[in-house]
Amino acid sequence: MVLSHAASDSDISVHSTFASRYVRTSLPRFRMPENSIPKEAAYQIINDELMLDGNPRLNLASFVTTWMEPECDKLIMSSINKNYVDMDEYPVTTELQNRCVNMIAHLFNAPLGETETAVGVGTVGSSEAIMLAGLAFKRKWQNKRRAEGKPFDKPNIVTGANVQVCWEKFARYFEVELKEVKLREGYYVMDPEQAVEMVDENTICVAAILGSTLNGEFEDVKLLNDLLVLKNKETGLDVPIHVDAASGGFIAPFIYPELEWDFRLPQVKSINVSGHKYGLVYAGIGWVVWRNKEDLPDELIFHINYLGADQPTFTLNFSKGSSQVIAQYYQLIRLGHEGYRNVMENCRENMIVLREGLEKTGRFNIVSKDEGIPLVAFSLKDNSSHTEFEISEMLRRYGWIVPAYTMPANAEHITVLRVVIREDFSRTLAERLVMDIEKVMHELDELPSRVIHKISLGELKSEDNGDNMVVTVKKSDIEKPKEINVKKKTDKPIFC
Repeated sequence: MVLSHAASDSDISVHSTFASRYVRTSLPRFRMPENSIPKEAAYQIINDELMLDGNPRLNLASFVTTWMEPECDKLIMSSINKNYVDMDEYPVTTELQNRCVNMIAHLFNAPLGETETAVGVGTVGSSEAIMLAGLAFKRKWQNKRRAEGKPFDKPNIVTGANVQVCWEKFARYFEVELKEVKLREGYYVMDPEQAVEMVDENTICVAAILGSTLNGEFEDVKLLNDLLVLKNKETGLDVPIHVDAASGGFIAPFIYPELEWDFRLPQVKSINVSGHKYGLVYAGIGWVVWRNKEDLPDELIFHINYLGADQPTFTLNFSKGSSQVIAQYYQLIRLGHEGYRNVMENCRENMIVLREGLEKTGRFNIVSKDEGIPLVAFSLKDNSSHTEFEISEMLRRYGWIVPAYTMPANAEHITVLRVVIREDFSRTLAERLVMDIEKVMHELDELPSRVIHKISLGELKSEDNGDNMVVTVKKSDIEKPKEINVKKKTDKPIFC
């Protein structure tokens, strides 16, 4: 005799997830639900929504690593439940972090003896690293001014207007004036001569960028160092340099080894680098290293013992995962100098392929430089018919995320598109992107012209004389808002 069992309505194990009641109603978005739901349903619902995110591999706006080897993925997952701050509980992880600090310090030519350990710490990206470096400069400057009996309430930092927003955050959060060297058309990094002119007795440091976010260019740290040495000698000041090598710190040592930008220069006292950019680790890891112990004031280091043994700590964050630290150590020993050099050279070669492909179209000016971060920043030679923002938007139809943006103050009339070449951006993808950009340009060319027709000022009931005016509209629905631009021969727009 065959026995049968009728499943109850509550027994979802026999139902398809997509046939269950959990996917038939909207889930709460702002309040925690009263009842639990099965793990399969929770997974499927969240996974389905995440499908609407962009593909990280095609996100060419980001410098952040989007691919790692499966072996490293396993290490990350096996250590994802470790809280890095519990140094007494996880001494091996702490040791791996110290090894990373020393390897990076030696990579940056820190003046260390054979048995001397480097001074540095792992951080949550370069933002925290810059905060820590800035605090060290501020405290050291304050201590010196206080000992000399001078005011210490108006510190400033000199930077270029091209700095990343984390510098503005540091200045605002920790009450430091940010003195920015303005950019100009054709020169999109900090001018060392102008920067040194802005230095005064309240300057805690000059921040140089090794790899500008705007166009990938390396600032001339060597020239900045030499000019500062002269000014310090003439004025009696001792203004140091911090190098923000978030993007370029894992590039320059391998493909531009002769370039002097690091601790080989005497005024460079600290350097930050993002492990999650060209350090080739997933998002969430940065590093900051100091030239020597004297450059990090002791009073900024805290000692705790309630997690076990005495533990020194200098971070803004307390708890954080160990996974990225372990992943960074994996990459350093897995790739070594040879591997990193191969990766960076490959990125640079793919950058050249993309740049040459764009140049062959005859439609773009290349704004980025050959020496720097492997990226291509480019702008339209003629944007009277369509804009860089339209190109960016239309490329999304092909899956590409390519940002368009305007330059900072004094160069804000320049708009550029930027493609960041990462490790997982292959030659084939570079060639494919050029083809898709050509398709987009062809599509835009097929749209009606921006210039509609000419009308007289009398028809607009203008008070001007009988000069002709040109009425233009945005070519497509992409550009918002859809203003009607009425331009005189002087090219000054009147919006109506």
